[in-house]
Amino acid sequence: MRILVIEDNPKIATVIAKGLGEQGYNVDLCHTGIEGEELGASEDYQAIVLDLMLPDRDGVIVCRNLRRRGVATPILMLTALGKTEQKVTGLDAGADDYLTKPFEFAELVARIRALFRRSSSSGSSRLEHADLVLDLSKRKATRGQERIRLSAREFALLEYLMRNPDRVLSRTAIIESVWDIRYEPTSNVVDVYISSLRRKIDKSFDTPLIHTVIGSGYRFGVDHEPVGEAL
Repeated sequence: MRILVIEDNPKIATVIAKGLGEQGYNVDLCHTGIEGEELGASEDYQAIVLDLMLPDRDGVIVCRNLRRRGVATPILMLTALGKTEQKVTGLDAGADDYLTKPFEFAELVARIRALFRRSSSSGSSRLEHADLVLDLSKRKATRGQERIRLSAREFALLEYLMRNPDRVLSRTAIIESVWDIRYEPTSNVVDVYISSLRRKIDKSFDTPLIHTVIGSGYRFGVDHEPVGEAL
């Protein structure tokens, strides 16, 4: 899942981005309201963490503009101002939740997960393919009747694969979407994680779901016609 963090304090922004990254989220970070508004309107995010007091544009204005532009992404607003009227103003502008600084990181994560659950109430919080189910709200994977234990990064990788079934995904696309870094041709990080994920969701089952497309990358789904050899 991709999260946009709009926070002008470099220290707070870094802590939030690092912590969310360790939870398996893909984080984009910016420090100004104008840049944040453009990113929020042009990119696909599952949540936006928005500071109220930004150097160039008030967070309330950013929030209101995003809603006016048709952006329905859940917004969690951060502020050092704890007055009720400030919270009401933010919520009236279209924010979904409010968190007052200073805050515990665990509460931030809990509130973001709550936003995911609420936003998925009108859609599905589960990804399903064949007998594999990924529960996004509970962060749980099962295949058949078997619970599959995944690390945060494995969970993020599997979510990306399941959101793109039957498509050939290059290593570059995978690493830039799941790790949010540029792909180095000499790196084998994608292959290592794919191999680990494959052992967990394919090895003990009759129907493999992760397939190697030689020279191109990987494809997720039931394989009706062989497209390459497994690693």
